[in-house]
Amino acid sequence: MTVSQPIASEGARSKGRVVLLRHGQTAWSLSGQHTGKTDIPLTGEGRDQARKAGERLRQAFPDGFEPEYVYASPLKRAQDTARLAGFDRMTICDDLAEWDYGRAEGRTRQEVSRLAGREWNLWRDGTQALGSDMDGTWQDTLPSGEHVTVRNGPGETLNQVALRAGRLVARLEPLVDQGRQVLLVAHAHILRILTTQWLSLQADDACKFRLDTAHYSVLSQYKGNNVIETWNC
Repeated sequence: MTVSQPIASEGARSKGRVVLLRHGQTAWSLSGQHTGKTDIPLTGEGRDQARKAGERLRQAFPDGFEPEYVYASPLKRAQDTARLAGFDRMTICDDLAEWDYGRAEGRTRQEVSRLAGREWNLWRDGTQALGSDMDGTWQDTLPSGEHVTVRNGPGETLNQVALRAGRLVARLEPLVDQGRQVLLVAHAHILRILTTQWLSLQADDACKFRLDTAHYSVLSQYKGNNVIETWNC
């Protein structure tokens, strides 16, 4: 587990915070398959991770989160993580959906590179670099035996994901100014991209932030600036 130290003493911090919680483990987070719109479930380990994340959050935030400030992705792996962590009441937020990986969906980076005939990197090349010959619908069988339908199409560009993350940041900043504690339960890439928008960085800087399954990070304000308070806890 990678944990950064708080950047300021407790007394110097703004009261309001945005807490980012990534969902627990799935079969595809283990295999490295790109998991965007495909609605796959948590593994048994992922469910345990979610419960433990809830325990850590209760220790770090003993006053908890008001239900009206708990937001989750529309995908069930995020909503199940929120419930297992102890947050049964939540608002579903479409802007928290994971990046639509399009033609990379359900495929590993190595598989995409093989199909594309060249080395492919999501952050460098994006979904738009993949041809329509990779479009289609197919079935994948999870280790549990469950079958999921994978749909490959154009997907979203990084800029499109950053735009919706930026919309969400614009909604969050007034809440932090008001001293609210906000919890977002979602996915690795959208939460990392949201962090770049919080910090006014380039969207592709998100690749420099590691966020493990069922780990949380905290965004806040310090001396008038949006900052990272803790990361990957």
